[in-house]
Amino acid sequence: MRIHYVRHVPFEGLGFIEEWAGANGHHVSATQPYGEETLPGSSDFDLLVIMGGPMGACDDDRFPWLTAEKRFIEQAVKADKPVLGICLGAQLLAAVSGARVYRNRHKEIGWLPITLTDEARRSPVFSLLPGRFAVFQWHGDTFDIPPGAVRIAESEACQNQGFMCGPKVIGLQFHLESTETSISELVRHCADDLTEGPYVQGAAEILGGRKHFAVAHAALSQILHHLCNTG
Repeated sequence: MRIHYVRHVPFEGLGFIEEWAGANGHHVSATQPYGEETLPGSSDFDLLVIMGGPMGACDDDRFPWLTAEKRFIEQAVKADKPVLGICLGAQLLAAVSGARVYRNRHKEIGWLPITLTDEARRSPVFSLLPGRFAVFQWHGDTFDIPPGAVRIAESEACQNQGFMCGPKVIGLQFHLESTETSISELVRHCADDLTEGPYVQGAAEILGGRKHFAVAHAALSQILHHLCNTG
């Protein structure tokens, strides 16, 4: 399978997804629109992954390439491609699907628990996952659930932690793909985000969350296997 991902900053790559893709024999390609790279056509990939980034989904005035990227995401959805949006990627997916993206009441940064909704537990994609488990978060914005989509998770700080539009489109506010390297890069490049707040952990606690990787990566593997077999 041809997996294409959109990268919004140099320090947020595929993380565990790259390891998973290699282990399962999938080809990976990337576009970095901030570097004025041209986005591919829908026929050039089988699965689209939209990564995170420090910009907002509606920051087109500061990052003009976001406008073209949102059109590209919308076209991929209309072309019936499997699409996974992560953090900013989920917010962009929500925006092109007709939902509002806006500032969340709290910043949510660190290893924090999410709870799956009843709808998610009934879904074959999420039914085998723990009902509540810690995931890595790094966001200040949130989104409404798009019309017709199913809300899949919530947390104390943020009610809408993810959604699923049919079997092929999944948006996750949280990061299941994180690795020690990717988290270290975030802490290094985005340290200014670590301001005091009820749902903001310090750098030491964030970097000490290795025990959570196994569950997060197992959950992501299940989601990726589902998306790769929806066609």
